[in-house]
Amino acid sequence: MSSAAPTLPADQPPLSEVERVVDTFLAPTKAFTDLRRSSNWLVPAVLLILSSLLVVWVADMKIGFPKIVDNQFALQPKATERLDKLSPEDRAKQMEAVIKFNRIIAYCFWIIVLVYLIIVAAVLLGTFNFGMGTELTFNQCIAVCMYTSLPGVIKGLLTVLVIFLGATGNFTFQNPIASNLGGLVDPSSHFLYALLTSIDVFTIWTLVLAGIAFSCLTKVKRETCMAVIFGWWLVFILALSGIGAAFS
Repeated sequence: MSSAAPTLPADQPPLSEVERVVDTFLAPTKAFTDLRRSSNWLVPAVLLILSSLLVVWVADMKIGFPKIVDNQFALQPKATERLDKLSPEDRAKQMEAVIKFNRIIAYCFWIIVLVYLIIVAAVLLGTFNFGMGTELTFNQCIAVCMYTSLPGVIKGLLTVLVIFLGATGNFTFQNPIASNLGGLVDPSSHFLYALLTSIDVFTIWTLVLAGIAFSCLTKVKRETCMAVIFGWWLVFILALSGIGAAFS
């Protein structure tokens, strides 16, 4: 793997957004170097939105939110214990409210994803520009986050396939398919389960693409870009796993 930021040949024609989407998977260096010319990110954003809505709609139709919420409560014994202390009538009302809330959150989750990616872009912009003296623009960082999140679309399509195949006994949106190390531990070991669930094939794919992307847009060595991306990811998953374990 080359350390220097690659450049495209002078006669390389500019890429459309659709071509950049394809090349994100087939020729990432080519796709991300083209972001120097244009950092439009509408197409990957639309794909992320559509894949999120598709997964939620298929899960709603084929599994149903009552079952999905039950599966989620199975991983949260403290919440289940609080529910069990209620009267049958109050428990039914509480479950109805929880199911309705989860359905709303799930269908609006794409908004959370986009906001999250914009925040990540801001953090990485500050890290590279102020920490390493690069001259990235905010729009370039957002574009990187959008394009490098496209493996999530593949994960979404595989999730839909798994749902249609009927392998949905323990389905949750937090861990829809077995693409991570979460299956190696008991879900009741909350911190460790959350941590290992974060070590996901598609997440690692996204992180590697991000490292390549920032090395293409800057003069920073690829190894250094990878270290920055994986470093921030490690901080995030440790914090998120700790918070999740505390409230489980």
